[in-house]
Amino acid sequence: MTEQGLLPQGDGRVLLLACGALAHEILALRAANQWDHLDLQCLPAIYHNHPERIVPAIRATVAARRHDYDRIFVVYADCGTGGQLQAACDEMGIAMIPGPHCYSFFTGNDAFARTDDMTAFYLTDFLTRQFDAFVWRPLGLDRHPQLRDTYFGNYTALIYLAQTDDPALTAKAATIADRMGLTFIRRCTGYGDLAQALATA
Repeated sequence: MTEQGLLPQGDGRVLLLACGALAHEILALRAANQWDHLDLQCLPAIYHNHPERIVPAIRATVAARRHDYDRIFVVYADCGTGGQLQAACDEMGIAMIPGPHCYSFFTGNDAFARTDDMTAFYLTDFLTRQFDAFVWRPLGLDRHPQLRDTYFGNYTALIYLAQTDDPALTAKAATIADRMGLTFIRRCTGYGDLAQALATA
């Protein structure tokens, strides 16, 4: 999921075109609600670190899949594209999930807009599982741990937005906060606005 993404399977009428970091949550919601009309295709989750790759990949995938489905729904928020993803979706006539990023729609976009977490570093279930692959190693901290405070010195807290009640993930997130030298805060968000977005897709 991190490097290769996921190709669609099934014979659904609607294609969910999503970030690989959301695959687990989307599949859980689809199974729980028996949304068999939804097929899922994921772009590589590592695009989380390279937002400039998202819009070209979305455009290419929509062009390749558009005639295979009645509708395509993009399960990305803006995700660092500076409004370019929304503009591309508007141009292509397809809908996408609203919000600036997944931390916002997991919290609930309205609730997130009221928070004052400017010095917080966020984790989700996925990023907790994949922290070393997505954060620690790409920043070179496995080789140069002395750079930790250079990267994270302006943060004061690590906020773990928990989609599930998993003690092992909570413990891992707390350990990550300790490695980063940050105060640990856990917020159980569940799936937030993601569930409603998929229900209307």
